[in-house]
Amino acid sequence: MPPRHQRDVSRRKLLTALAGAAVAAPAIAVIAPHALATSDPDDSGTKAGGALPLTIVNNSGSFANSSVHVYIVGNQDGKQVRVTPEGTVAPISLSDNGADGYTDYAISLSGSGETKLSLPYMSGRIYVALGDKLKFKAVADGDGNAALQYPAGWVTSDPNYAVLHDCAEFTYNSSGMYCNTTMVDMFSVPLSIGLTGSKDQTVGTLRDGGRAQAFAAVAGIPEFAPLVVEDRRIIAPGHGLDAGIFDKDYFAPYIDEVWSTYTGKDLTVTTNAGVFTGRIRGEKFVFDGPAPVSFSKPTTRDVLFCDGNLAAPNDGTTGPVAAVLGAGFNRSTLISAPAQPTTDPEAFYRSSPLTNHYAKAIHAATVDGKAYGFAFDDVADFASYIQDTAPTGARLTLTPF
Repeated sequence: MPPRHQRDVSRRKLLTALAGAAVAAPAIAVIAPHALATSDPDDSGTKAGGALPLTIVNNSGSFANSSVHVYIVGNQDGKQVRVTPEGTVAPISLSDNGADGYTDYAISLSGSGETKLSLPYMSGRIYVALGDKLKFKAVADGDGNAALQYPAGWVTSDPNYAVLHDCAEFTYNSSGMYCNTTMVDMFSVPLSIGLTGSKDQTVGTLRDGGRAQAFAAVAGIPEFAPLVVEDRRIIAPGHGLDAGIFDKDYFAPYIDEVWSTYTGKDLTVTTNAGVFTGRIRGEKFVFDGPAPVSFSKPTTRDVLFCDGNLAAPNDGTTGPVAAVLGAGFNRSTLISAPAQPTTDPEAFYRSSPLTNHYAKAIHAATVDGKAYGFAFDDVADFASYIQDTAPTGARLTLTPF
């Protein structure tokens, strides 16, 4: 099985683009989560079948079941849908907006113990809101179809800004279940997600006190401290940049140093398509190899969103190289390691202060060191992602605060 950074990278770009748009207004989710595949190239032929049992477990220790509200929303066959408490799929409808202008798609937990639900074939997100409910608004998209505005907890004007909430992402279809916890946009509620099937797997579990440690670590870096919103959430630095609370030129000195370093020597990037060898030629990072690939100098925003001049098209060549470069910038390994990708986590985030301290803190808070702190965090398999081609059950757990 090839490393995930060598597979289809287009899925990582989809919801990231929507998240960026949500700075001005909450995003309308029209496509599958950025971290997930709709099928897997390593599919052995075993097929997932029918609805998947989903168990929600409230081990938060801080909120009673009656204060936890669950939402399962996403896409099925190109249409926006949500899952009802009965486990059926219902289309998004403008008539679902109530007198307050918002839908109420909340699924309540059982009075005590675990809550058993059913997950149909679809791609989407499982949101949890603690205390207050989330306000999802049904709207008409550009084609006049009913769509859903998702919460944008990094936007002060968003109606859900004051609500404590978070989510996990998934794609479930006949090829299997692909899921992850995500901190690409923000980090708030400790969540783990597990699968049973060909084996038992769990990802996303925080260390004891990990949430508080992450908040303290980010607050302790002056450039990143404004991203901490009380005890509610930490906003990802890309969204902080768009909101004017993070330096738009933060990575500029490191980017300039990368350009300077590889003006006089080569950087090699290994992908499943082969080895690419790059050097600065003119103003571009030009790679030779299985196909010619080049990149203009990225901005700090490009680095944080892994977009713009680091965009990763699904072409099997530019995409994988862009993913590796994006990870190298965020982890600050490009100068220290002229052969990429680097796979030793001890080498990550060591360029002080010019590294992604948000991603560093999130990874340090998890038991296995895996997290989705930025869009290309699956390079070298450091994302909080699991999959199973023959799943028998999924489990989302609110872990202790």
